[in-house]
Amino acid sequence: MRPQRAVAGDAVADPQSLTCDYIVTYSLSVDEVFRALADPTRRDLLDRLFCQDGQTLQELTVPYSISRFGVMKHLSVLEAAGLVVTRRRGREKLHFLNPVPIRLVHDRWVHKFAEPWVAVLSEIKQRLESRSTIRVA
Repeated sequence: MRPQRAVAGDAVADPQSLTCDYIVTYSLSVDEVFRALADPTRRDLLDRLFCQDGQTLQELTVPYSISRFGVMKHLSVLEAAGLVVTRRRGREKLHFLNPVPIRLVHDRWVHKFAEPWVAVLSEIKQRLESRSTIRVA
């Protein structure tokens, strides 16, 4: 049986998904993602999941001076924004990074504002490089 591809708003069982999880929701509010990313502890948790996906709450709590309950609250905000998905393995609850909402924010907000600047900088670079090769030759 061939795995299905995710469509916006669908939850699909895909063993090759980006999150290594079976249920991912793609139709969440961008505002929730921005709110979740506003806190440095939550951004750090995402960085840690990026480095090593599928960590337990105990593993995620180790480097912080806040309580286990505090880390749980941060993880619940990230989960509500769709940035973290969980899967149970026996008694453990594993946390996985879901990069899709960040990519949607990038496509909607960052990319369109950065594109004109990148094009201008690329053009300047090409002009400078062409001038330097003319002088050398």
